[in-house]
Amino acid sequence: MRNKLMAGIWRYLVGVPPFLWEKRIEKAVRRVKRATEFMSPEHRLAHHFVVREMPRLGRPVQSQLVAGELGLTLGRVVEVLQDLESRLTFLWRNSDGEVTWAYPVTVEKTPHAITFHTGERLYAA
Repeated sequence: MRNKLMAGIWRYLVGVPPFLWEKRIEKAVRRVKRATEFMSPEHRLAHHFVVREMPRLGRPVQSQLVAGELGLTLGRVVEVLQDLESRLTFLWRNSDGEVTWAYPVTVEKTPHAITFHTGERLYAA
């Protein structure tokens, strides 16, 4: 069943012909690459760290923690977080500068509660 897309219609699964979805996937890949080309290795490192730590901590992540754990200066971490936040896609900080959501997770209550295989609970952003 490789490279098949199935659509559920009422009680039936119907195969969707590849010509209808392959081009859309290619366009989506190009769009994501364009949207993330601004990211330096530090941007990726900071975003991935926050996403990993948020479920473990269960509370907003402070810039000081990111700086200390990643070995970056606090000024650089604040700059990176501001840059990610300004894109309105990757993360959001509260008035204290703590990261409260980093796609795909958030510490703020949403209708989408999730439980990780480790038992940690959080919400989907």
